[in-house]
Amino acid sequence: MKNVVIIGAGPAGLTAAYELLKQGKGEYKVTILEESDAIGGISRTVRYNGNRMDIGGHRFFSKDDSVMAWWKNLMPMQGKPSFDDKKLGREKALAQGGPDPETTDRVMLVRQRVSRIYYLKKFFDYPVSMKWQTFKNMGFVRTMKAGFSYLKAALVKKPEDCLENFYINRFGRVLYSMFFEGYTEKLWGRHPREISADWGSQRVKGLSITAVIKDMFGKLVPGKNRKVETSLIEEFIYPKYGPGQLWETAADEIRGMGGEIIMNASVKGINNKDGKIESVTYTLDGEEKTMEGDIFISSMPVKDLVNDMKDVPADMAKIAAGLPYRDFVTVGLLVNKLNLVNETNIKTLGNIVPDCWIYVQDVGVKLGRIQIFNNWSPYMVSDPEKTVWIGLEYFCDEGDDFWNLSDDECVKLAINELVKMGVVDREEVLDSHREKVKKAYPAYFDTYDRIDELVGYLSGFENLYCVGRNGQHRYNNMDHSMVTSFETVKNILNGSKDKTNIWNVNTEKEYHEKK
Repeated sequence: MKNVVIIGAGPAGLTAAYELLKQGKGEYKVTILEESDAIGGISRTVRYNGNRMDIGGHRFFSKDDSVMAWWKNLMPMQGKPSFDDKKLGREKALAQGGPDPETTDRVMLVRQRVSRIYYLKKFFDYPVSMKWQTFKNMGFVRTMKAGFSYLKAALVKKPEDCLENFYINRFGRVLYSMFFEGYTEKLWGRHPREISADWGSQRVKGLSITAVIKDMFGKLVPGKNRKVETSLIEEFIYPKYGPGQLWETAADEIRGMGGEIIMNASVKGINNKDGKIESVTYTLDGEEKTMEGDIFISSMPVKDLVNDMKDVPADMAKIAAGLPYRDFVTVGLLVNKLNLVNETNIKTLGNIVPDCWIYVQDVGVKLGRIQIFNNWSPYMVSDPEKTVWIGLEYFCDEGDDFWNLSDDECVKLAINELVKMGVVDREEVLDSHREKVKKAYPAYFDTYDRIDELVGYLSGFENLYCVGRNGQHRYNNMDHSMVTSFETVKNILNGSKDKTNIWNVNTEKEYHEKK
């Protein structure tokens, strides 16, 4: 029996463990070392005072059928799944042969994908649509400027040597400056001209004004073979109690198949010799321990992985040390109501706006996005008929002034920004909670332009496999992280030494997922 050590109990690590145990015919002993006390990594569900938070938001949708099947296998749905909003949707769910969400915990809900941009105190569809309301909100002058700007971009392409040019080529400079420039700088702390176009290639590959127009006309003649860019999907599935519920279920299955998950085990050393990993050193309850293995699968940040290894060449160590990350803070606020009016035709419990996310383009506030947890799943909120549970997302750097604010200071700042924007009244806030997430977003600047050299170096370790978002320093979504593990398990079972297929996940032009 071969000993497999997996670092990290996020989507990539758990998927690898599950697949090895399921397909390995009893030939693998699997142990997961998880640094924190929670399952799911950034896909975990945080519980606070009867309410639940989804860190960063996770839509369960993929163009990879194997991923969709994997999710549905873990959280099966009886009959045709259907949209559910407690009282609003329960009858429809039952009528379509779905499970009763009031009595069934292990269930996926079908949710409507609504995310909009809040700009000039008005809502714009995200991705930007060609609807009359869009032109009305923009005004005649802005609309004309945007149109001519797009035509110019369509005729005269800029070299895609940075993210700014990537966006301008697809939307024109006017729409870029309205809907991408300020928000992107908030997200990364760098102007888009300083960021590699690779980020756009992975996150919004097929999205452009042309794609939006094609989708709009395609809906007039609907059909099974109509191609839809993932950014334009209108529905997704979602676990009743948030993403962490699915990954906690996966963890239970892993344990049931004989796998071991050691929580609060922080890896501090990678003991490598002669092109192989021999063991890892980790701390648990203040005690240092060493675990030997035959195969090692790492979803820990590449930066930390290389730093913990021995005898790393100076140039490789320099690349790894220079890889940047963006950290994340979310402030949960429980409020009586929002001041935003639901002017859509989408019914919601309490008639709140139907958005999963609201992207905040206003550069006068630090706030990046607003999550409305009621709309992800009403079961995330203890009383969704009387209260609204929102998450305010901030992007920062670990150790900066915002990161170092106390909980009270951070909550006060967040409330002040919402009041300034007219989203809530101060007296409507009932409760609050702050969560901090390190290395939430691998970034595409600084030494990232030399990442291929580091990939080549790490691939040279015969029994080391790097998976997942941080494991590959790639801004992947949940489904891509899972597929890196599918490919890893395939290689292990087949005895393949070539890891190109693992690193190539989410580099193809057509395969992508956008939150």
